[in-house]
Amino acid sequence: MSLREWTEIQEMLWKEKLICLIYLQKKKDTKFLLIEWEKQRSFFDAKGVNKRLVELENIVSEQSFWSKQSTENTSILKEHEQIKRLLRSVDNIEEELIEIQTNIELIEMEPEEISFVNDLKKLIKDVDLRIKDIEIRSFLNGKYDSFDCFLSLSSGAGGVDAMDWTEIVFNMYISYFKKKKFQYTILSVSYGSEAGMKSATIQVKGDYAYGFLKSEKGVHRLVRISPFDANHRRHTSFTMVEIIPVLNESSVKIDNKDLRIDTFNASGHGGQNVQKNDTAVRIVHIPTGITANCQSERSQMQNKAYAMQILFSKLITQVEENRLEEIDDLRLKGISAEWGNQIRSYVMQPYTMVKDARTNYETANVTGILEGNLDDMIWEYIGLKSL
Repeated sequence: MSLREWTEIQEMLWKEKLICLIYLQKKKDTKFLLIEWEKQRSFFDAKGVNKRLVELENIVSEQSFWSKQSTENTSILKEHEQIKRLLRSVDNIEEELIEIQTNIELIEMEPEEISFVNDLKKLIKDVDLRIKDIEIRSFLNGKYDSFDCFLSLSSGAGGVDAMDWTEIVFNMYISYFKKKKFQYTILSVSYGSEAGMKSATIQVKGDYAYGFLKSEKGVHRLVRISPFDANHRRHTSFTMVEIIPVLNESSVKIDNKDLRIDTFNASGHGGQNVQKNDTAVRIVHIPTGITANCQSERSQMQNKAYAMQILFSKLITQVEENRLEEIDDLRLKGISAEWGNQIRSYVMQPYTMVKDARTNYETANVTGILEGNLDDMIWEYIGLKSL
């Protein structure tokens, strides 16, 4: 036997051994997933959920339901869609678990086929995420957890670095929304003169959008070697994230005399799409000093409507803060985006680490976090708060 033949045989044996090891590990992972899913099914009240779905479908099917428009009707339709999506998720998990079992059988029949192992790894990862998502929803039973929300960013201490950091955080959340299949609308962006963003506001729509994102409100701190420092020194930058549920406008009355409405040109990076007319709108509630702005639409009227919606939500939140202890944590009161107030730190140099100060959860995968892989951190926070 030649050296080349011997090497090829060794490589083939090594490859088969590796496939076998991966397969055994994935079979073990599958068994764990099945146990986890059975545990979640025991908590999941399928009978109760289906009963509620039938009740809602009976309400929606009545002709009188569609003859009037009200906040209650909107809530019923939203709950109806949420339950349907939840049941679809449960069905998808059941189907994917069957697919995993089929994949295992195929690997046992054709162990040399690496594509089956790769498919199995992908399926296990997908099902694991789905099961965790359903598990964590069982903890999201707060008054506003099922609501849509507004996410606002504002740069803090750190100058140009802080504005650049604000844009990085903005992109991180956009990636997260896409992974969660949340719908989002960028309502306003104020760009820095040199780089980055001064502030931004995004409306987020999706099942339990506020419940998942409420863990993100607070000051986010970045430590890195500044790309804007010619001496390549390490800088610390801060940005503030605020999460507000989209609330019903009818629960608070606003006198038009208490509002100051400013119009201005929508900001941007330049080019042919820059607005020449004053389409952007800023609304200030004079008694409280609360402001809201929107510049995403080409029509001043549409921007005004969005800004009013944000203003209503902020005002309602403040009214309820003063009235109820149960939502004391809805807004960030008297907190500035600077040293000592951070909820999470992102360190890029001299080492890599993201650490949440509230849960002590940490990971060295800074790149993964900034690419929107926030689920583990968010689940950790929701799980801790539910204890």
